[in-house]
Amino acid sequence: MSARLSLATLERVAGGVHRPRFDPRRLGVGIVHLGCGAFHRAHQAMHTQAAIEAGGGDWGIAAVSLRGEDVPSRLAPQDGLFCVLARGGDAPVATVNATLRAVIGPSRRGEAVATIARPATRVVSLTITEKGYCRDPATGALDEDHPDIRADLAAPGSPCSAPGVLVAGLAARRAAGAGGLAILSCDNLPENGGATRRVVSRLAERIDPALAAWIAAEVDFPSAMVDRIVPATTDADRAEMAARLGLRDEACVVTETFSQWVVEDRFRAGRPAWDRGGATMVADVAPFERMKLRLLNGSHSMLAYLGYLAGHETVADTIAAPGFAALVDRFWDEVVPTLTLPAGIDLAAYRTDTLARFANPHLRHRTWQIAMDGTQKLPQRLLATIRDNLAAGRPIGLATLGVAAWMRYVRGIDAQGRPIDVRDPLAVELRRHADGGPADRVGGLLGVASVFGADLPSVPTFRAGLIAWLARLEGEGAAAVVRRAAAG
Repeated sequence: MSARLSLATLERVAGGVHRPRFDPRRLGVGIVHLGCGAFHRAHQAMHTQAAIEAGGGDWGIAAVSLRGEDVPSRLAPQDGLFCVLARGGDAPVATVNATLRAVIGPSRRGEAVATIARPATRVVSLTITEKGYCRDPATGALDEDHPDIRADLAAPGSPCSAPGVLVAGLAARRAAGAGGLAILSCDNLPENGGATRRVVSRLAERIDPALAAWIAAEVDFPSAMVDRIVPATTDADRAEMAARLGLRDEACVVTETFSQWVVEDRFRAGRPAWDRGGATMVADVAPFERMKLRLLNGSHSMLAYLGYLAGHETVADTIAAPGFAALVDRFWDEVVPTLTLPAGIDLAAYRTDTLARFANPHLRHRTWQIAMDGTQKLPQRLLATIRDNLAAGRPIGLATLGVAAWMRYVRGIDAQGRPIDVRDPLAVELRRHADGGPADRVGGLLGVASVFGADLPSVPTFRAGLIAWLARLEGEGAAAVVRRAAAG
């Protein structure tokens, strides 16, 4: 099969595959998105397509990749088109998405800056992962010693980092008199709008205080909560998609049927009709965000580290193994007292549905993939729960187990003596603490201040709990520890 999905072949898409209900050729760009990976394509791009179909408007997306040419090289020959295959309990649903009207690779950052500056651009959104913000995970402040930030300060007109691209784009926009807009983070950060504002404003202040003042007056930073499980696409997925489409699609994405997007409704220059495209527009995202980060993401990370150490390749394999589902349920009992639940949320149903999503056999979400970048994820997924429960005098045992599992994982050697490919921006520093006994390794890792801050290392019960769990993980193995912890 040689023909490939593109604007020229869109009419040849096989029956049973949903096509966009608008002409992509006539869709103008109103959004610049930094980070055009699989999650964005399966989530915000799908909600945006539904919004355009329901409410119209020139809300096409200029998708920018800052870190690699792989995704642009797959999308460009397809005119930005790609297919999303949603797998769940019923028959899979395939949809061609046509919202990406421009695809910009990392070698064309200047084009990204110029597109942000255009008057037609009214929203800039981001899915750059936690590490893309170049921030200290413990404090949330801009990491001014980050190599990319140092480069941006030295040459702000040729930005390296995502904050640098945003600041350069806003500077060009201000110079052009194009007016304000909204910058919408869709990453798993607490108060992600505020987190984005802090790093952008600080970098702008270092470069040009007058620009920082303009940003404070003219740019909105709404927060958002996103939720959809999107595993990495495999060759088998691409083969299945080709059979369904009748065309090759080198940029297809596989996901679950569930998708949730809660967005703070602050967009001074306008926005798509996302409320008609499946999103929930609210005045305050914080309760949704905290619930998702601590319940779903916290348990997802715990499952990733313990599941990998127990020899399970995917989350579905992990949750099906003895003790894991019960352990997650007990962990959630620790988390719930730290939450203020959004109005109308059925917590019991949320917990049941989340376990069912983890168990979805149609998604092969690898534990190794979720385990990446742990230093950037632990503070909001597990350590925030631990801090709140310590302050209230409540138990922290199972959240501490999750952190200990990460400490065991980043040692870089599994129980059989095989190397673990630890992917983390602090991997070099983590390797320095790979030797010695549990107490030595816990002490060394607790000294990584950008993860644990200055407070947690001085809490004796937390340190002792980590040492005890780490010793058990190494002595008994992860599977046995999970079975015993699940039983109480």
